[in-house]
Amino acid sequence: MTDTKPPTRSRLPHHRLVAYAVATELLCAVRAAEIRDPKLRDQALRAAKSACLNTAEAAGRVSPADKARVYAIARGECVEAAAAVEIAAIADDTTEEAAGAVIARADRLYALLTGLIR
Repeated sequence: MTDTKPPTRSRLPHHRLVAYAVATELLCAVRAAEIRDPKLRDQALRAAKSACLNTAEAAGRVSPADKARVYAIARGECVEAAAAVEIAAIADDTTEEAAGAVIARADRLYALLTGLIR
């Protein structure tokens, strides 16, 4: 997996969020799953990327309601990415181990985003 640490002097708000770091870990785990079905792989990757992007976007929002709305979208994308990899494992398009790695990161991200929504 690639290094997902933010630049040391960044002033961007998403670089201070543990949730953003975990979202990038989720993306790396989805990539590492190497889903053989191209359409399912594309959907899983798009959802994982969207979880990252929406987490970052929410961090940059100002109002609590707006932040919560975008974090909720990120949480939905997190679940979609996890489900896509689970489905790939059921269809024998990736390994159970890869699916487990994705689920572990998705579980953590889901919990972090839930805390940020409240």
